[in-house]
Amino acid sequence: MKPEPRMTFTEHLEDLRRRILYCLAVFVVLFGVCLGLVSRIYGYLVSPLAREGYHLMVTSPGEVITVYLSIAGIVAVGLTLPFALYQVWKFVAPGLTPVERRYTLRLLPVTLVMFILGVLFAWFVLFPTILHFLLRIAAEHFNVMLRAGSYFGFLTNICLPFGFIFELPIVVVFLTRIGVISPQLLRRVRRYAYFVIVVLGVLISPPELISHLSVVVPMILLYEVSIALSVIAKRRRDKAASAASLS
Repeated sequence: MKPEPRMTFTEHLEDLRRRILYCLAVFVVLFGVCLGLVSRIYGYLVSPLAREGYHLMVTSPGEVITVYLSIAGIVAVGLTLPFALYQVWKFVAPGLTPVERRYTLRLLPVTLVMFILGVLFAWFVLFPTILHFLLRIAAEHFNVMLRAGSYFGFLTNICLPFGFIFELPIVVVFLTRIGVISPQLLRRVRRYAYFVIVVLGVLISPPELISHLSVVVPMILLYEVSIALSVIAKRRRDKAASAASLS
């Protein structure tokens, strides 16, 4: 089997430009689709607020256009992400070894799935809980009027970080495979990790036991899953190292 011909620097730049254009084209198409469905998307995203009996407000006639464009843009970016990751893979794959290609091919889908799970957890569990608590407290002392831009910014600031938090097992596996951390280290710092998780859970969730548990328990489970995956990754790394030393 003949090796793939090496590309010149100019050819790499041309390939990169072409793949960026592919991503932009897909984004534009999806943005148009989302813009056509923006009323339905808007209704779904404000459903937690509607259940609390509140409605959003705008302070200028043009703000509704800005809100609709922002919603369509954010959703289109999220839908474009899998295609963009595939284009990144196609761009870097020629420079990887066969082992690196197999490892990356396994890692990319799992990374995407974990990010989506984190966002879904925040949307279905965390965001409604926090929103209910804050609105209840605010209604006791203030006349609550919520701007559309502030609401969607608040929603993004809660859901997006949890997408990245759910990447913890993936990061742990990667760092274990390259020898930066080990399962023993993760076990030694477990008590400190739990302390940080509890503090973080208290800070970002309402001061109610159920709310704290809804944040802390999944994060602790993520940490324990990360330890288990680190054990598997270390065994595979040690096995590969032993096989390499014998050959």
